[in-house]
Amino acid sequence: MGWLQQLKPGQPTIVASEIPDEASGAGLAEAARGSVGHWISIKGKRIDRYQVITPTAWNASPKDDKDKPGALEQAIIGTKVKDKDNPFELVRIVRSFDPCLACSVHLLDAGENTLGVFKVV
Repeated sequence: MGWLQQLKPGQPTIVASEIPDEASGAGLAEAARGSVGHWISIKGKRIDRYQVITPTAWNASPKDDKDKPGALEQAIIGTKVKDKDNPFELVRIVRSFDPCLACSVHLLDAGENTLGVFKVV
């Protein structure tokens, strides 16, 4: 309620700031799906480097150094798919980890041949 009362209708919604010649920063937070981190460096008043590691990067990570699959991969191993052209069963599992990620699911057979790439627009 305190933040709401600080709003002043008709006033600017952003605060102008000057970009420094050089700077770096990081932001770490917990999101609904897990940890998220942002890192930035500025040189010559321009972004020199920017990196973000999203909760999906953790949840959908590849195998670790002990060859153990990430959480998402473990969840879909062995799932029966009725229609390879519409792998809806996999989409449901993937959405349980990240509702946006399911729009970019790639389906491979055991021989690692691409069976289909699905993009929802």
